[in-house]
Amino acid sequence: MANDAHVGSCRMIRCGLIGAVLYAKDLRRLVEFYSAVACLDVQSVQEGFAVLSGESSRLVIVRIPKHIAASIDISTPPERREDTPVKLVFSVEDIAIVRNRAAERGGAIAAVEREWEFEGTKVCDGHDPEGNVFQVRQAV
Repeated sequence: MANDAHVGSCRMIRCGLIGAVLYAKDLRRLVEFYSAVACLDVQSVQEGFAVLSGESSRLVIVRIPKHIAASIDISTPPERREDTPVKLVFSVEDIAIVRNRAAERGGAIAAVEREWEFEGTKVCDGHDPEGNVFQVRQAV
């Protein structure tokens, strides 16, 4: 069976989600934001992309080409881009600490009153300086 061959191959390598790609108008700003807020290590910063890593995953931030970026207007504060079907989720030690880090870097994490519990974690949504929505989770 084809499915059995697929399952067998997954036993030999680590299968599953290992990372995400995020497109950015201001590459360096989002690298600084996510390294501080999501506690990711900056592995590499190139002209067109950066690689940040956590314990078992990577976030690749790719610079939007200039001819496309020129048509994108990011307000201050940024308008939340909630019309996308994907939301990045980051495990953090303390939501209160990263809430302050996000605010200092042009993003935001919703107020403590907007936190909720899910599967043994405290959860809260936020957005980065370009309006991309993400979520942070803290062990309870």
